[in-house]
Amino acid sequence: MEILSPEKIVESFKSALGDGLLSSRIHQQEVAITRNLFQAIWLSVTPGSFKKSVAHFSSLQDYPHLAVVSSSDLGEEIELIYHFSIYYEYQFKEISVGVRVVLPKSKPEIPTITDIIPGALFTERETQEMIGIKVIGIPDDRRLFLSDDFPIGVYPWRKDDTGPQDLLKTLPGQKVPGR
Repeated sequence: MEILSPEKIVESFKSALGDGLLSSRIHQQEVAITRNLFQAIWLSVTPGSFKKSVAHFSSLQDYPHLAVVSSSDLGEEIELIYHFSIYYEYQFKEISVGVRVVLPKSKPEIPTITDIIPGALFTERETQEMIGIKVIGIPDDRRLFLSDDFPIGVYPWRKDDTGPQDLLKTLPGQKVPGR
């Protein structure tokens, strides 16, 4: 396996995704007393090219590591960032890669990547139940963290009317903001 520089990795994504790659940024910084080089790549892709980006990433290394999917409620949209690392088995060669996709709240759907990275199942389940993304084709869509009696359609990480505001409790003598 050839170890590509961050610049060559970005070029490979540009070639593979074309207009599906919206933006890219490379961050490099010396860290620790030994001044090791920390390298990170941030990619922003269209929802339609998201799965292709993960497949391309997997072509660069047989087993890329998916750490987690982070999410943010941006108002009218939901941002997902899939945090990967590549070349983790080579000391001081690891590169962090964040793949960002923004979905409209009117259709918060994304395809599963469990057929490419089976370990994505748990973070996809978490994303579904906590922020209300529909993961199309997920092989197991049971809840992971919320109890079965938690209300359907309420998402703890959302800031809009599907958030848990009505479920929040306050300590005696404290006021709930906005009430």
